[in-house]
Amino acid sequence: MNPVLLLDKPALSLEAFDQMVNFPTTRYMGSKFKLLDFIWDNVKGLEFNSVLDAFSGSSSVGYMFKTKGKRVSTNDVLRYAAHISSATIENNDEIIDDDELKLLLKTPVKTDGFICKTFEGLYFEEKEYRFLEEIMHKISLLDSKHKKSIAIASLCKSCIKKRPRGIFTYTGNRYDDGRKDLRLSLEEHFINAVSEFNKAIFDNGQINQTHLGDIFSLLNNDFDLVYIDPPYFSLRSDNDYLRRYHFVEGLCSYWRSAKIDFSTKTKKLKKQVTRFDSRQTVYKAFDDLFAMFPCSILVVSYSSNSLPDKEEMVELLKKHKKRVKVEEFDYKYSFGNQNHKIGNNANSVKEYLFIAH
Repeated sequence: MNPVLLLDKPALSLEAFDQMVNFPTTRYMGSKFKLLDFIWDNVKGLEFNSVLDAFSGSSSVGYMFKTKGKRVSTNDVLRYAAHISSATIENNDEIIDDDELKLLLKTPVKTDGFICKTFEGLYFEEKEYRFLEEIMHKISLLDSKHKKSIAIASLCKSCIKKRPRGIFTYTGNRYDDGRKDLRLSLEEHFINAVSEFNKAIFDNGQINQTHLGDIFSLLNNDFDLVYIDPPYFSLRSDNDYLRRYHFVEGLCSYWRSAKIDFSTKTKKLKKQVTRFDSRQTVYKAFDDLFAMFPCSILVVSYSSNSLPDKEEMVELLKKHKKRVKVEEFDYKYSFGNQNHKIGNNANSVKEYLFIAH
């Protein structure tokens, strides 16, 4: 196809309007995008300038703090999450311009066929796999890590939008609900996503940073406020982000830094065990995490259907901070487009915000 390239330039300073309207949202499990007003209303009266978003995920919370002029650092164990943060939070002024997009789309390149051979018949058609291979081989032509992150994050967003339910826990297209997103090609999605990420780029006057790795390996603990939104541990559901997004997580490194479990039908990645995965380890994980930031305000998002429960979380925080306040928000969630669950009272929870200092 011959796309019309109309890529917006970034805002170079905070504007009077809310920059959050330009954030490139995605169907990402656990995203707090709909709760941003609730979070900000409860922390805006605190004195802080530097923020760590310790489990950045979709980066919506970190980006919100960036729009408020805070110095933001993010951390996540998934490369996909790190690329979103690198593109939108760490990056203050770089975009993929029209010439660079043409370079990615039009430059001839020979690929190794890895995606086509490995995932044949699982998620997309062969022509879509070839498109992914070609873009990933050409991203090295971009001249900065932030532009590369925009391209990779855009590819991942494209794959999720084109995938029924936005996840990779099943093969085929049996959940195709006829949405327009499922009819667009990955190339069309990619062009749209690059434009969205370009719009999101702005300079908040701070040096913002992105970290990739387990939170317990983070060396810096010098933050005024630490926002903690870990995978929620529940006896009724799993918190395995990698199982849902393994395809895009592997794509981020072209599977060079990811080990595929070839014994599985979905060709998912080998599970990354964390301390938030089990009842036996989650309590000590929170205790150790809170101890890492003795001088920081701690703000914890958690759910009423998860462990530790409300009272247990308060007690854990009181071991490390003098004052603990809990705010509640009634929230009904539905993962992806699982229409059979919409309206189901089992999905109604209270979203807790623990503020400790």
